[in-house]
Amino acid sequence: MWDTLILNPMTNLLLLLYQYLFHNFALAVAAFTIVTRLITLPFTVKQQRSAKAMQLLQPELEKLKRKYGKDKEKMSKAQMELYRKHSINPLGGCLPLLLTMPIMFGLYQAIITALASTPLQLLEFSQRLYAFLPQLAQLIPLNNKWLGISLGQPPGPTQPWYAYLLILLVVATGYWQQKIMSPQTSSAGQGDGQMAGMSQSMQYTMPIMFGFFALSFAAGLSIYFVISNLIGVLQYWGLGRLGMMGAAAAPDVGKSPEPTVAASPPPPKRTPKKRRAKRS
Repeated sequence: MWDTLILNPMTNLLLLLYQYLFHNFALAVAAFTIVTRLITLPFTVKQQRSAKAMQLLQPELEKLKRKYGKDKEKMSKAQMELYRKHSINPLGGCLPLLLTMPIMFGLYQAIITALASTPLQLLEFSQRLYAFLPQLAQLIPLNNKWLGISLGQPPGPTQPWYAYLLILLVVATGYWQQKIMSPQTSSAGQGDGQMAGMSQSMQYTMPIMFGFFALSFAAGLSIYFVISNLIGVLQYWGLGRLGMMGAAAAPDVGKSPEPTVAASPPPPKRTPKKRRAKRS
């Protein structure tokens, strides 16, 4: 099931991109990243709208903090009621992450499969190619070098020293993306409930986790992480510029209804008095 739905389609797509992108495997991975981001775009937009709505909701959460103080039970109930009132799902950002994980592991396996070197690996690789794309078999073996870095191997002693820069780029771009998408809280509002703490924790743990993946897995996967993070930042900025977030995300968050003033009735019209004609 995994091979049929994930691994084999990804492997053939990588080879198709490699064929048309000047036999450059790094460009193929970059183009593959763009394709996957376009496919998951509706879910990513939902995630970024949810993150923006949570940012706009912070003043209301701080008011609840001042109101309920250390009563965590009442604070939690008030938070959930506030989320329900504004139709916000605090866990709305988890779905894109769940969709990203199979793509990440599938891409890792596809990179390892496509960059086969031993006769047994080449045989397994050829068996994954679709019969209606016979031209792909002529591309084997692939060129796995990019700027002297072997994309099928993790950074290590056999790689150039600058291969470790990919890990730094993964962590830096991942932190940048998490930073702009995490709810901003003031010092008075930090720790407002479990959801806020989870969001702040993910801002640091997620980039470190993907940096560990970049250190442990093939270098080609680092290219996927970096480009995916940069696309996420540009997408968040672009949606904000186009007005697809903010008011669209939570049109009434943090806004109190303006008092309406009843219109006063118009003054009555004065009818001119008719002068009586003098009798002669």
